[in-house]
Amino acid sequence: MKTMHQGHILIVEDEPRLAAILSEYLIAAGYTSHWVAEGMAALPAFHAELPDLVLLDLMLPGRDGIDICRELRHDGQVPVIIVTARVEEIDRLLGMEIGADDYICKPFSPREVVARVTAVLRRHRYIPSPKNVEILIIDPLACRASVNGRLLALTPVEFRLLSLLHNADGRLLSRNQLLDRLYDDRRIVTDRTIDSHVRNLRRKLVDVGGNEDWVKSIYGIGYRMEL
Repeated sequence: MKTMHQGHILIVEDEPRLAAILSEYLIAAGYTSHWVAEGMAALPAFHAELPDLVLLDLMLPGRDGIDICRELRHDGQVPVIIVTARVEEIDRLLGMEIGADDYICKPFSPREVVARVTAVLRRHRYIPSPKNVEILIIDPLACRASVNGRLLALTPVEFRLLSLLHNADGRLLSRNQLLDRLYDDRRIVTDRTIDSHVRNLRRKLVDVGGNEDWVKSIYGIGYRMEL
């Protein structure tokens, strides 16, 4: 039975020592946890435990983490954080769009994992109050965006970038994903072009009373939006 804690976390991880450390840090932060070590046990545990979030390793005996994540997404909207041993793997996973809410690369700090868990749960549980509903308005038909009624002076590419990040609902988008969707004419540009657009977008958000921290950068991978 789940008690009134911060949340109940299902840890799917085949390294017992790592799973024990994660569980210890999560409990210290006010969470409860349940651990399974095999891919075939993940979905039965998910349905039995009814977790608030799943920490899912990719390399599992019995069943691949990608398949598990896809099935979890098919069954519902419980957030999933993928754990992988290679940072370059994250860009491939983002391209596959398997539906994870965040990605963490090993080796990692257990404190970072707890912070990511808290941030993802906060996004999923957040219900905007009437006061906050009007903070950012995006009008796709008019290709206009405003912050608290103040119009953002965006280029067409900046508007598409803002819309993509906003519509991702807090999910991480890689530079390659953004490049593929920003330019209809398939012009040749580098992934660093995205960084330049993000800098301009952040500056313009601040100019109209927004916050540059709304657009978060994930080192070496891409960006996501957190309002």
